[in-house]
Amino acid sequence: MPGATDNDPGAMSPLQLAYVGDSVYDLMVRTHLLKADRKLRVLHHDATCLVNAAAQARALAAIMGQLTEEEADLVRRGKNAHARHQAPRSATTADYSASTALEALFGYLYISRQEERLRALFDIICGARKEEANA
Repeated sequence: MPGATDNDPGAMSPLQLAYVGDSVYDLMVRTHLLKADRKLRVLHHDATCLVNAAAQARALAAIMGQLTEEEADLVRRGKNAHARHQAPRSATTADYSASTALEALFGYLYISRQEERLRALFDIICGARKEEANA
């Protein structure tokens, strides 16, 4: 995977993994949104609606049943990681915690070069989002 480092993801803290995973998830969402022929202003709005704590908490809920034991453990550690700052006013503490866990998982998969797994989980999230929109 281009840009992935040789760092050992197992030696990184959940917050370090989330730091990378935040960008990975954002890029995947933005790339996915490019499939639609929309103006940049609309693309940006759509991206911000999908890359926020509440949306990422729903995304995590959509994939929880599909995680391996190792991934589920990483998510648990990501949820329990405590950043030095509190959740933004626009997010509940639970959503912010789940968002950090999702980002940690995506950071781990990216750094460990598990591109197929990353894509598979993202596809599940996209499918769940479509079902949610059609409900």
